[in-house]
Amino acid sequence: MAHHSTCIALAALASLTSPGLRAQDAATQTVNVTGTGSRSSVSVSGFGDVPLYRAPFSATVISSGQLADAGLNGLADLTHLDAATTDAYNAPGYIGQLAVRGYTLDNRSNYRRDGLPINAETAIAQGNKAALEILKGTSGLQAGVSAPGGLVNLVVKRPVDHLRSFNLGHAQDGSYSASADLSQRLGDDKALGWRVNAGYTRLDPPTRASRGHSQLLAGAADLRLANGGLLQAEFESSQQSQPSTPGFSLLGNRLPSAGSIDPRINLNNQAWSLPVVLGGQTASLRYSQALSATLDLQAQWIRQRLTSQDRIAFPFGCTAEANFDRYCSDGSFDLYDYRSENERRLSDALDLSLSGQAQLAGMAHRYSAGLLVTRFSARFQRNAYNFVGIGRIDGLSVLPSDPTLNFESSNADQRSSEFRLQDRVALNPQTSLWAGLRHTRLRRDSVLTDGSQATRTDQAFTTPWLALMRALNPQQQVYLSWGQGIESDVVPNRPQFAHPGQVLPALKSAQVELGLKHHSQDWDGAIAAFDIRRPQASDIGACDGSAGSCRHVLDGNARHRGVEAEGQWPLGALTLRASAMLLRARREGSNDPAANGLRPTNVPDHSLKLQAAYAVAGWPGLALLGFVSHEGQRMVLPDNSVATPGWTRLDLGARWSLKRDGLGLVWRAGIDNLANTRAWKEAPFQFGHAYLYPLQPRTLHASVQVDY
Repeated sequence: MAHHSTCIALAALASLTSPGLRAQDAATQTVNVTGTGSRSSVSVSGFGDVPLYRAPFSATVISSGQLADAGLNGLADLTHLDAATTDAYNAPGYIGQLAVRGYTLDNRSNYRRDGLPINAETAIAQGNKAALEILKGTSGLQAGVSAPGGLVNLVVKRPVDHLRSFNLGHAQDGSYSASADLSQRLGDDKALGWRVNAGYTRLDPPTRASRGHSQLLAGAADLRLANGGLLQAEFESSQQSQPSTPGFSLLGNRLPSAGSIDPRINLNNQAWSLPVVLGGQTASLRYSQALSATLDLQAQWIRQRLTSQDRIAFPFGCTAEANFDRYCSDGSFDLYDYRSENERRLSDALDLSLSGQAQLAGMAHRYSAGLLVTRFSARFQRNAYNFVGIGRIDGLSVLPSDPTLNFESSNADQRSSEFRLQDRVALNPQTSLWAGLRHTRLRRDSVLTDGSQATRTDQAFTTPWLALMRALNPQQQVYLSWGQGIESDVVPNRPQFAHPGQVLPALKSAQVELGLKHHSQDWDGAIAAFDIRRPQASDIGACDGSAGSCRHVLDGNARHRGVEAEGQWPLGALTLRASAMLLRARREGSNDPAANGLRPTNVPDHSLKLQAAYAVAGWPGLALLGFVSHEGQRMVLPDNSVATPGWTRLDLGARWSLKRDGLGLVWRAGIDNLANTRAWKEAPFQFGHAYLYPLQPRTLHASVQVDY
């Protein structure tokens, strides 16, 4: 109870601060912490350029510069800055996975790039991203199929008048990076603009046997047409090659102390271990045109091609003790040679939309209508998953390889068309009604790589969203919203399942949210209470591998109720930002009475993130930065018999900005995990197995940015 009362007090403090901070001129001695928060709009919401403090939903916006201040480089690092966003099997060197409000986002359907759907089953480069938007809650209005936690939108950097920026960085133990960001507008009227981002990173983190590299080349261009139209194009090519890091686990029935295990150990350290290679190419086009003073047209297209080489020496289970969801009591485990080569994923999306303003029945309407058509295909080869011997958690076992390709994979195709309508109605000067509807038609096909067990899904569903917002005074807004989201599931096409390929009813989640927002010159803040119900599918029966021994059925709900708050409070030379979340996530209505009331695995019951910046008097441009991350306990096993303790991590940093004679320098330095805290950062129950990932040890990093 002490933990909960402390977190409630901190959440109340956070509500008196602002969801975001803005970078100011160095001479003002106001310093940037993170987030652009309430003063920004969230393009992925579909309601246009509305400041967050006037919008009836929860969202956070984090810029690339603010990630740099915190020494963060990847999508998974968002968990350091936003309390509602937590780790969900973030294995280093692998595809990052996030949870929002306790629900794991689907990498195939919960990510957007400039508002268009992309596949996030890859390493997403950040060098050409201007900001990351996190829209929280059910997203049935913005996405035809998606998990209910929220959406992450990547905002691509676009051309500016003039920019020449170069960055060099170093981090322990031997990671180095170099990048360039160049942009220019051409001609007397500056109608044509271009921007290029390029970067290379040598990856050598404290974790052993983890050396790799990543690289990025990206470009963007736009043309302002004589008829008032705007044509935009961009492309990106990126690759990351790095051995991934498997987690530790329970040792029999015992949760090992995080202090007893060296967090630098990589259990994927066999002589034959190969890196995970994640490559991606993306291109997009956008045409915007004002058809009249009150009507705008926009057409967008995007194509994404992903390639993957997924290889790992993978620890899984303990045959000696007949425990296949954990390691053995003596610290040993079964080790497998896993290889899935030449994975290919291709995504296309075309979006057409009209938006405008109108006066109807004496009320002002801001409306939009659109059609989104998407296509996705995934092609795989047979893969290897072969037992090669017994490993140990000291990472010293030497075992042979077995790359025999002996398991079939599933090739997949998906087509969807989504029609949407949205309207924002001013009922009176203080009250507005926000409404939206999305109708989706979905077709999915899958077949094993040997041509067997073909399945097909054909579904159609409609997801509504409705909100009412009222201004209590010029600084405060209150809102109430309700919305639905959809997920689609089928019985796995494996012999052990009865009725393989059978389509389950659409998993329709629903959320109610009540929020209060404050915006003033002195402080900004937001607090929201939410209640989300999501249907749950479970495997029931013997499930012993024999034909038809398992049934995949709907089985109650996962209900997540909570309160989240975030905000900013400038106090002279000191600027504070806080975000906090209290979460009660439980299972309800299961056919198994013992499951009801249980918490989901790997979901903290509370989370707190604090950031502070202090402008040093007498040193123009120098800011001292502090970052505190705290998360509560996480359940390790589905039966809730084991939990990891909560943990707190402190990071310190500094930024010194200088500008003279047209030349700008930004020096950054930081120490992550200053106290060298040992703790289990997350505890994902993945692939039917409990894993444990430690906090990384104390790490130093530094960079210099040159602008002219």
